[in-house]
Amino acid sequence: MRTIPLAVAALASALLLTACDSGSGGGSSDSKNGSACSFDGVAVQVGPASTAPAAGDTGEVPVSLTNQSKPCDLNGFPGATLESGGTKVVLSTQKGAKAQKLKLAKGDAASFTVTYVRGKAGDKLSLAATKLVITLPGRSDSASYKWSYGPVQGKSDASDSDASVSAFTQAGD
Repeated sequence: MRTIPLAVAALASALLLTACDSGSGGGSSDSKNGSACSFDGVAVQVGPASTAPAAGDTGEVPVSLTNQSKPCDLNGFPGATLESGGTKVVLSTQKGAKAQKLKLAKGDAASFTVTYVRGKAGDKLSLAATKLVITLPGRSDSASYKWSYGPVQGKSDASDSDASVSAFTQAGD
C-alpha cells in the first residue's frame, strides 16, 4: 500500500528536477530566454483607428508591436498616457482585462487597444489630447505618437479621461 505514495513522491521530485534551469542561475530573464521588450527592439504601429466620429461615441486605436531583435517578453499591461500641453492623463486598464505573459521571438507580433470616448471640443470635461505616450511593461523608456482622434471625454474633469488600455494579445498566425 505504500508504493503509490512513494511513486507519487518520486514522480513529483522528477518533475521538479526537470523544471530547474540548466545552469543559468535560475533566472528567467537571461538573454537566451528573453527579457522585457524595449522600443529599440520592436517596430510599433499605431492605428489605423476606428475613430469616434462625434462627442459621446467610442473609438478604438490599435497598437501593434513587432519584435525586430532578440526574443523578449511582454509581462503585464502596456502603459499609456494622453497629453495635451502640460496636462498628462494616465490611462487605466480595461475593466476585467487580465494581463498575460507573452514571449516574442524575432518577427512575432503583439497588440493592444486604446479605447476612448470622444469628448466635446472646448468642453471643460474634455482633454484636447495631442500625444499618446506608450511604455512597455518592465521598462522605463517610452515612445510618443501623434493623437489625431479628437478630444477625449473626462469623467469628472479633463484629467480623469474616459479612456483605457487592453491587455496584450498575440498577433498573427
